[in-house]
Amino acid sequence: MSNHAADHQAIDALIALRAALAAHGITLPSLDLHLPSYASTYETPPLIALGNCNVGTANRLAAALRADRR
Repeated sequence: MSNHAADHQAIDALIALRAALAAHGITLPSLDLHLPSYASTYETPPLIALGNCNVGTANRLAAALRADRR
């Protein structure tokens, strides 16, 4: 891991997103930093790749997002 501030922002966001999803019983196995943007030399934080998920996970994610809007 680099010591670049933008990288730390992305990693902190990734950790927070994993924890928030886990609180709803949701795991996205491919949730991670987007490696091409992580390896870039731009000053912006790397992208976070949400990745793929199965139908059950997609339904749990949609339900959690709907419940949060109520």
